Amino acid sequence: MGRTTQLHVGVVGVGRIGAFHAATLGALDGVARLIVADADAARAAALAATLDAGTAATPEGLVESVDALVIATPTPSHAPLLRLAADAGIPAFCEKPVALDVATLDGVIADVERAGILVQVGFQRRFDTGYRAAHDAVTTGAVGKVLVLRAATHDPSPPAEEYIAESGGIFRDLHIHDFDALRFVTGQEIVEVYADGAVLETPWFERHADVDTAAAVLRLDGGALAILSGTRHDPLGYDVRLEVFGSANSIVVGVDDRSPLSSVERGSRPVAGSYRNFLDRFEHAYRAELEAFVDAVRSDGASPCSLQEARAALAVAHAADRSRRERRPISIEEVASAEALAG
Repeated sequence: MGRTTQLHVGVVGVGRIGAFHAATLGALDGVARLIVADADAARAAALAATLDAGTAATPEGLVESVDALVIATPTPSHAPLLRLAADAGIPAFCEKPVALDVATLDGVIADVERAGILVQVGFQRRFDTGYRAAHDAVTTGAVGKVLVLRAATHDPSPPAEEYIAESGGIFRDLHIHDFDALRFVTGQEIVEVYADGAVLETPWFERHADVDTAAAVLRLDGGALAILSGTRHDPLGYDVRLEVFGSANSIVVGVDDRSPLSSVERGSRPVAGSYRNFLDRFEHAYRAELEAFVDAVRSDGASPCSLQEARAALAVAHAADRSRRERRPISIEEVASAEALAG
């Protein structure tokens, strides 16, 4: 297209993250016009009025008048909307997870490749300054050989039950970010997972075969081990961290004055002003990923985070789910082949 091209961008789904994406896009120099669509037409109209944006009654109508599409709807609609973008021949940004099973995702990948469109997946931690610094420290050898990593994602409170019912479970919804971040920072592939989980605070998670607390041990192909923890309940706020222990240095992402960790050591200061939610913690990263998407579309560049990256993270999530059910270590090779066949 060329960098001088000013894009007409459509946003489908204007809930919390979709509304944030729309506001971000509306402020970017490379975006000339914004159009939004949502199943709740009144919500779309209200947002459009605040952003001086247009509205479309349906996603089908939207793709007819835009140069690029941003998908921020509930997970079950991601794959159909990406196919809609492929049929229209327009590039798309899609929130994670793209699909809840490998077979569906493989079908989307095939459609996208046939159409030849750019697709970027919304793994925003790749655009966070801390995670990028950790990636650079590993890549340059500043930490030496990576030995052990500790990853944590702790929500302050669980999402609504209707969200959890369609989310695919804690590993595909919450921890898929951790799986992608581990791959991004280390440059290594996760090859085996041993995972477990429990319902400790919110009994209705059991109705959806899900858990509100999880833990896992992961083995990477470079030999490193990773320890993962997750919970849907954190009384101090939103806690996301990644610790990297190497032969030359030890570093951490996500520890600062707002980290929701209360130390019991003498002389420690109490936690004040901790992160409230994912938007509070990663606001700059969400902006950066959309800037990268717009830049890639305008310059005909490569995707900053491709569907193949999404597939790798989804395979790990499937392995974690199976490991929790069967109470044994699961290799990614086993899941990546079997799940694709089983759907």
